[in-house]
Amino acid sequence: MKFAPVVLSSLLFVAASACAQAPLDCPSLPASSGLQWQQQAQSGFLVCRAATSDGREVLSLMLSQRDPGIPLTRSLRQEKGSFAGESMYWYQPDLGGQEPPGYAERRISVVKLDKGRYAQIALYPDSSQELGTLQQLAQGMNLTPSAVADGR
Repeated sequence: MKFAPVVLSSLLFVAASACAQAPLDCPSLPASSGLQWQQQAQSGFLVCRAATSDGREVLSLMLSQRDPGIPLTRSLRQEKGSFAGESMYWYQPDLGGQEPPGYAERRISVVKLDKGRYAQIALYPDSSQELGTLQQLAQGMNLTPSAVADGR
């Protein structure tokens, strides 16, 4: 059984390589937020969706290597904020003239983190109070350097 050590070391190498390439997790959420991430990794981007205990999505974050190309017009600009140390503005999303329930509190932004690295953040609060809480949560998110370097 001379092949057993070779096969075993090959399997260990493959497992180690898979672990090294495994997608990183979404930024940590404070335990007091009551939110849980649902993570979806694809080639070149990571999508994180934060939901309440009853399953309502309140925040989505996409980290990518490409500019999402979302037009953010000045007429829809709302509050000033920051994300990952970068200054930014929150915008009402352009829904083509539609205003579904809760539209007044919805926000979106795109932040250029570094050369070829972007974060798209969308908030879906059910009140102006929750909007402020979610904006503070987004402002305090910590992106690990390796996650940003990998475009995740």
